[in-house]
Amino acid sequence: MEAASGSSASRARELSRNQRRDSEGSLDFPNLEFEYGDSDSIVAELSELYSYTEEPEFAANRDCFEEDFAIHGKGKKWVELEENEHKSYLMRLLDGLEVISRERRLKFARAILYLAQGVFDDCYTETEVVHWARYNVFLLYEMGTFGALVELLNMEIDNSQACSSSLRKPAISLADSTELRVLLNIMYLMVEIIRREGEDDKPEWSSARDGFRTELSSLVYNGEPFAVLLFSFVNKYCNGHTPHCPIKKVLLLLWKTILFCFGGFETVQELKMEKRAKLGLPPLLENSIQVTRTLRATSPPASAMDILEQQQKRGRRGRRDSLDIYCERDEAREEEDEADDGDSGIEGEVDPLEREALIQDLHSPGLAPERWLFPRCLPWATKVREKDIEEFLEVSRCKFIGFTLGNDTETLVGLPRPIHNSVKTLKQHKYVSIAEVQAKMEEELQKSPVSLGAEEVEQTSVEILYQAMLYNLPQYMIALLKIQLAAAPTSKAKTDSINILADLLPEEMPIFVLDYPHCVIHELPELTTEVLEAGDHTQFCWRNLFSCINLLRILNKLTKWKHSRIMMLVVFKSAPILKRVLRAKQAMLQLYALKLLKFQTKYLGRQWRKSNMKIMSAIYHKVRHRLNDDWAYGNDIDARPWDFQAEECSLRVNIEMFNSRRYGLHHTDLEFAPVDNCLQSVLGHQVSLPEDFRYSYELWLEREVFAHPIHWEDLLQPLT
Repeated sequence: MEAASGSSASRARELSRNQRRDSEGSLDFPNLEFEYGDSDSIVAELSELYSYTEEPEFAANRDCFEEDFAIHGKGKKWVELEENEHKSYLMRLLDGLEVISRERRLKFARAILYLAQGVFDDCYTETEVVHWARYNVFLLYEMGTFGALVELLNMEIDNSQACSSSLRKPAISLADSTELRVLLNIMYLMVEIIRREGEDDKPEWSSARDGFRTELSSLVYNGEPFAVLLFSFVNKYCNGHTPHCPIKKVLLLLWKTILFCFGGFETVQELKMEKRAKLGLPPLLENSIQVTRTLRATSPPASAMDILEQQQKRGRRGRRDSLDIYCERDEAREEEDEADDGDSGIEGEVDPLEREALIQDLHSPGLAPERWLFPRCLPWATKVREKDIEEFLEVSRCKFIGFTLGNDTETLVGLPRPIHNSVKTLKQHKYVSIAEVQAKMEEELQKSPVSLGAEEVEQTSVEILYQAMLYNLPQYMIALLKIQLAAAPTSKAKTDSINILADLLPEEMPIFVLDYPHCVIHELPELTTEVLEAGDHTQFCWRNLFSCINLLRILNKLTKWKHSRIMMLVVFKSAPILKRVLRAKQAMLQLYALKLLKFQTKYLGRQWRKSNMKIMSAIYHKVRHRLNDDWAYGNDIDARPWDFQAEECSLRVNIEMFNSRRYGLHHTDLEFAPVDNCLQSVLGHQVSLPEDFRYSYELWLEREVFAHPIHWEDLLQPLT
């Protein structure tokens, strides 16, 4: 009987263990095989441009090309012609873009779009489509196609007739944005294909890439960079002036243009290294993108239902807090994993299916076991700011000496030996960022604007774009926020006038779907419920996950070291939202969510930290450490309340002063020019007056001059 009861108890424990592992395993929260980078593959980026409702237009583009090419192609296919024949035909298409008839221009534009799409009717594989798309796009750029497209785009943006006709309709559909979509498709394909380097690139293609990048970054298009034209297009759309605009294509083209002009993550890392060397700073400790790629995702926090089920299974009575539940859960997991590899799972837990695959791979011949050994050290090097050392010495001097020495970090007289060792350790991990050096330089320029002279600003692509956007930057930011809010899922009815689905609604619903260029090479099944259910069950959308990570990174940059904004995270209750973000098992997404949680842990209270010990542990293991950062306890001075409005106003004043000094936003260079005190020359200046001034100047003299007595004796009084 005892053996039977013991075996049944062991089976019950095994069943409970399996249920727990199933609830926490890869079935509910699978690991996302996502690699954060500048963009997705070329095929994925090309297919992202089109919606599934645009599939019939591929055939329309092909028909427009073949209708004209049949007359001038001499009975051959496009892939059978020589390069000089290609150029001569492209000249004909470019001439067709200048005709007066709107319908004929659209046909020539569709023919050019078919060439940029890779003449898919002459190809048999997706690789061939991409190859001919690259060849045709570089040929189109060489013939000056992009400049002609920009002129047509400006015409369509200013086309008030198209705007008014779309407003009169009850619903805007794809037909209202046909011309815009054709032009934006060609421009997107040209930017995306030219910016990518290929193994089979010709030497002239590399020079064309550099020239195109310079062209997009320069003040070529109406005296401003091409990205500013797209920003103004977005602004007009959000203001209701172009409701038929395919906003998704505009944003994609804007993103690719900025990525092409500025470069990707590798370019940014190289620029950081060069800038630090120029300022005399030590090299970077690590590349944050590369370090994050080595991290493993952490299992998400247990939901309230899971905790309740575990509490009922364990049969414990009485009131318990959440810390006990988490501790018991971790203890149970440690007992279960003793027979395995001993990994506690804090650095990124392995699912049961993955664990079996790892064990099989470890025993497979020809595979080194070291490949699967993950380091247990912290992933990030510790950093300390100069300000942190100053605050530490200020507190120590007040405690042991009774007075402070300001910003002096070298004098340690009168301090005990442990303080000496602490300062030595802090200085070993001191990190000076480029932003700190630039902030100090800006303070000096603000104090002595005349003696130091004007700052020499290097005209890089980023600098040129920022100068062009500066005056309308708030409007651009508001427009992008409107689009983001319109795209965000919500349970409330939206009353915003922005219709971001206008470029998805066709006049007739399609009967086919999968992606370009797959849809133009292979025959597609009819769109039915069975086809959709049996399709590719992709766990995530690359673009959505990429955007979520970027939003978290932007939020991190906005709130880092700014306590007033960190308090806004607390006030608007962002902690539960960030906890839900942790359910997605992707290391980089979790990292930036944990960073945002770390900022506000000291303000969330002891009970929250006590109930979320697993999140606290994940922050400790994944987020960079500051040696004297009291984030886990909230005992330092940063946890005390202060005037947040004053801090935010001070930040805004500093930004406005920087823009005013560097770009003359509120004043010109004439502010420090000598003043003309000569009465004759001042009266001799031509002053422009309104037309009706001569009819009312007598009334103006009576009100503004004669009615106000002048006390000349005040000029003789001494100054007080």
